[in-house]
Amino acid sequence: MSERASEPSAPNIFVPARALAIGAHPDDVEFGCGATLAQWSAAGCEVSHLICTDGSKGSWDPSADRAALVVTRQDEQRAAAAALGATGSCVFLDWVDGELEAGLRQRWEVAYWIRKLRPDIVLGHDPWKRWRLHPDHRAAGFLTVDGLVAARDPHFFPEQELPHHRPSALWLFEADEPDHVEDVTGFVDAKVDALLAHRSQWRSTHHIEGPDDVERFRRAVHAEAAAAGGEAFRRIVTE
Repeated sequence: MSERASEPSAPNIFVPARALAIGAHPDDVEFGCGATLAQWSAAGCEVSHLICTDGSKGSWDPSADRAALVVTRQDEQRAAAAALGATGSCVFLDWVDGELEAGLRQRWEVAYWIRKLRPDIVLGHDPWKRWRLHPDHRAAGFLTVDGLVAARDPHFFPEQELPHHRPSALWLFEADEPDHVEDVTGFVDAKVDALLAHRSQWRSTHHIEGPDDVERFRRAVHAEAAAAGGEAFRRIVTE
């Protein structure tokens, strides 16, 4: 079947039984859709994370041990998923940070995990966002789209020996033209707590240097959600 953009909708249409959020790096999912995932988890959705890169360049310290940073960022991602109440898998593809490509091998892996986890909704970066700076975000967005297309049709990657799976929708965060805003009232604090679990990113990404900055960060995340009316997405019907 052909995919199509969904019609603009009222918030909070339904809670999926299973959701898979795909991010380029540890913490991208929390920024993009953390409150939505927390809300769905609280309502019984099985939420899984798939992180494309190893996060090995996520430090401003030129002397940082990159191998140790990879381990730290994986631990942080698991803690962030727990803060959101996620009960599904936390998968790391471990492609080198900053070098992610939307290639066939990477698409194979994304399709595999969509087939393995069988989500009703897949969430990911909008690859068509204008003037996006980070190449990993673009690549992860295209991998999400391309991997979903491959996962839903049986003649792609038959060697996986998994049944094909067709999620009902693709929700793109960071979209230039969102058509749905999820009301996440009561779940923004869970998003903040998940972001704060990425302690290695406090200085570089969160701009947190001390205790006062933690509260400023919390207020900023709340203010962003309030200004948007929740978390915004571009939805594509994929069945």
